[in-house]
Amino acid sequence: MKSFRKGFTLIELLLVVTVISLLAVTVFVALNPSQRLIDTKNARRTADVDTILQAVHTYIIDNAGAYPTGLTEGMTETQIGTGATGCAIATGGCAATPTGCVDLATNLASYMGSAPIDPDGASTYTAAATGYSVEVDANGIVTVRACGSEASADISVSR
Repeated sequence: MKSFRKGFTLIELLLVVTVISLLAVTVFVALNPSQRLIDTKNARRTADVDTILQAVHTYIIDNAGAYPTGLTEGMTETQIGTGATGCAIATGGCAATPTGCVDLATNLASYMGSAPIDPDGASTYTAAATGYSVEVDANGIVTVRACGSEASADISVSR
């Protein structure tokens, strides 16, 4: 009488493990988690820029056309924050001067709570220098920009 052993051979098991590994690597590469992280941070920056600009415009409307303290027509691009120094920015298309920040926290507190800080957060920015800049041109157009945007994205909004 013949006895039959049931089970898998070592070759069959190795083949299945290899196929599963190849599928896992393919899925991981297709999802590209580093790109997803960059996209997530840039989406947050876009939302923050919109929030800041909306707060500035709501303030202007509520105060009969007056800009928040620190903003004037024709002002150069300045980082938003509370720092008197250390606010020079030269990333993401933002200006390298001036060195002091424009503090919008007091005037805009009722419109947006605290000023948003770039998603790179504590590693790069603090409340003293948020990673967002504001500029008002000679025509009164306010532009808010994210200075730390990644993947060569220019995240800014003007109104």
